[in-house]
Order: sequence, then structure tokens, then C-alpha cells
Amino acid sequence: MFLNYIKEFSVKKTVKNSLLNVKNSLVSGTIKTIGLLVDESYFSEINLLVNELQLNGILEEDIKIVVYRDRLKKNKSISQATFSSKDLNWNATINNVAVNDFVNKEFDLLISYYDVEKAILLLVTHESKAKFKVGFSSIDKRLNDLMINTNAENYKVFTHELFRYLKILNKI
Repeated sequence: MFLNYIKEFSVKKTVKNSLLNVKNSLVSGTIKTIGLLVDESYFSEINLLVNELQLNGILEEDIKIVVYRDRLKKNKSISQATFSSKDLNWNATINNVAVNDFVNKEFDLLISYYDVEKAILLLVTHESKAKFKVGFSSIDKRLNDLMINTNAENYKVFTHELFRYLKILNKI
């Protein structure tokens, strides 16, 4: 347990140091593909969030979901790609093929749906090749291009605000 705490601290420090050299890029174009990174320990209603995205005109096949769980249960059926903190190395690399594929895919929009900073989630968001990143305002401001001030339980407020700002920015 103590080693996990040290590993978490070390990876967070590595990610935050690499954020010092981040350059924001404003990419024009519309949003067609969405990557959804969800922390299931604080928000388990993923299907309701996906339904809200679909109600706003996003097709289900254009949404790719990856889910973080604190503990992976062997008996539980899994419909999305999942990962845990066991997939994180000491040198800030991830040993999960599904997560690495997710990170390397160029999404038009990455939704980082977590409001508590965890090293592995910060790392996935930071290394993502997404063109436009959206997250919560409680997370480090340098990670996302757009921050929404709400909590993870209010998924309807989050999607309403998200699409409101995407319309203002001519992204949809």
C-alpha cells in the first residue's frame, strides 16, 4: 500500500513536470469522434452519459470508451475496455494494450470524465493524441482545453454545458 502511494506520487510529479512544456493548439473542424475516459469509482452510470451524448447528435459507433477501476473483479462482466492502477509502471508507462490504443487514436474530442486526480488518469489524458480535450475544473488546468465547473454525478449538466460551449466554438 505504501509503495502504491509512492508510485502514485512519483507518476503525478512526472506528469505535472511534463505539463510545463505543453502548448495549447486550437484546432478548427467539427467533432465526429469522441474518446471517453471514465473513472468508475466515482461515476458508474456510463450508459446514461453515452445516451446524453447520443441525444446531442453523436453516433454510438463514434464513441470509444475506456474505464478506470480501482479494483478489477474477475467475475464481473466487462463491456468496455478497463484498466487499473496495476497497469501503471514506476516510469510512467502503461502496460495495457487497450489503453495504449486509446491514447494513440486521434479523437476529435477527448472527454476526461473524472473529477479526482489520479496519476494514471492524468497520464492517459496528457498522452492522448486527441485534438480537443474537455474535463472538469477540479483537475489541473493545463491538461484540458475546456474545463466545466460541475461534479461527476451531474452528467446532464456536464453534457449540456459541453455542447453549449462546442456550439459557441463552432465545433459542432
